[in-house]
Amino acid sequence: MNRRAFLSTLGGAAASRAFGRAPEKPNIVLIYSDDVGYGDLGCYGARRVATPNLDRLAAGGVLFTNAHASSATCTPSRYTLLTGEYAWRRKDTAILPGDAPALIRPGRATLASMLHGHGYRTGAVGKWHLGLGEGNLDWNGEIKPGPLEIGFDSAFLIPATGDRVPCVFVENHRVAGLDPNDPIRVSYQNPVGGEPLGRDHPELLRLLPSHGHDQAIVNGVSRIGYMAGGKSARWVDEDIADTLAAKATAFIEGSRANPFFLYFATHDIHVPRLPNPRFEGKSGMGPRGDAIAELDWSVGRVLDTLDRLGLASNTLVLFSSDNGPVVDDGYRDMAVEKLGDHKPAGPLRGGKYSNFDGGTRVPMMVRWPRRVRKDAVSPALASHVDLFASLAALTGAPLGRGDAPDSLNQLRTFLGESKSGRAYVVEHAGALALIQGDWKYIEPGKGQKINRNTNTELGNDPQPQLYRLSRDVGEKNNLAAQFPGRVRAMAALLDKIKRGPTGASQPSPHSSYV
Repeated sequence: MNRRAFLSTLGGAAASRAFGRAPEKPNIVLIYSDDVGYGDLGCYGARRVATPNLDRLAAGGVLFTNAHASSATCTPSRYTLLTGEYAWRRKDTAILPGDAPALIRPGRATLASMLHGHGYRTGAVGKWHLGLGEGNLDWNGEIKPGPLEIGFDSAFLIPATGDRVPCVFVENHRVAGLDPNDPIRVSYQNPVGGEPLGRDHPELLRLLPSHGHDQAIVNGVSRIGYMAGGKSARWVDEDIADTLAAKATAFIEGSRANPFFLYFATHDIHVPRLPNPRFEGKSGMGPRGDAIAELDWSVGRVLDTLDRLGLASNTLVLFSSDNGPVVDDGYRDMAVEKLGDHKPAGPLRGGKYSNFDGGTRVPMMVRWPRRVRKDAVSPALASHVDLFASLAALTGAPLGRGDAPDSLNQLRTFLGESKSGRAYVVEHAGALALIQGDWKYIEPGKGQKINRNTNTELGNDPQPQLYRLSRDVGEKNNLAAQFPGRVRAMAALLDKIKRGPTGASQPSPHSSYV
């Protein structure tokens, strides 16, 4: 089945083939985008915005139609991705403020530490949002623990998000470009430094908030949290993508003598959406569409660098998103008004923050020319939680007891060999949901049904929900009353998963790829 058929049927058959042993460990580049929805890219059916580089990546490997982030928001998804543990098992993995202490503690096994321990040079570039330091962090001194204490050799970070202070980059253990005579102060409780705030001085803003985001003003944009000082270190929003892409490609160039792992977490297409002027107006959809074009450019920079250095053939590139899409997420950037017929979640219901599939079913594609068939489409059920155990299997790295407790070796799925993938997937938003085969169960949940700020259907319901996804991909018809036995069985399985880890401590026999 070709891609055109997939786009019309949301199906497709994944090709299988037997792979022999690779002569050397592949380089691994994991590009983790922000808030990109199932329907936002050309290779997933988008027509209003062009994504030629992402389409090129998809055409060079396998495109997944049923891949899932573990959560419908960013911090939990990133925690799960790097640790192989469901974030909902912990109470402190909600969306973090910008001054939160390090969520992943030194000594904890991570995707980076596993690969580093098996001969890889490891680098993190881009959005972090997993906390830094021990709490009450002095941003003018040494910033640790952080990525370097959990397996990364180098890091160049946005500490939290583009809409949260501090609006500076952190390189390894220090704020990049900081003038010691202009120290940074950060607070999430009270204003600092007497600087004007967005809520009091809208006349100073070039981008007005739609909800929240009305505190410290940086570059004419008001943010979440309060900040003073650090003027020389503050980023320029329009240059963030250029800066991060340059750091990502420099890491590749400097690491080519050995196998490397790059975790490249783009800022796009998170708010505030202020793409570089060369992308303005390119999409016809306003800043959100232009930010998608900028994201595509960033991916192209990475792919072109791999080509130029002769590394593409033995580099596994995986692209995905931390959660589903959101249109208005706090700024009046005309994203809603200029959306037109573009559907960020494609045929799915909900989006970021939602229990419906629009919250966690995301674009994912894998390219490894030496091993993965080109132009393949996989309907296999896949989850980001399994990247840890799967990459351990790929590289032959053993997992210790308790490492990646919820991660399963799904390497054959990620390489396009297995059509079935996981037996089930757990999704996390306000409540938990379970996908098992053709069925999706959402446990009873409390709270509002629609996020009034973002206009997102959250999927909360005091009654259980059951959907048959092959016939109802939009989750419109709740079948729980018609199939009470299936509801009970899936609820029982979900309860069992809640009670303890579900992963394997050791790679399965599919580990002999290198």
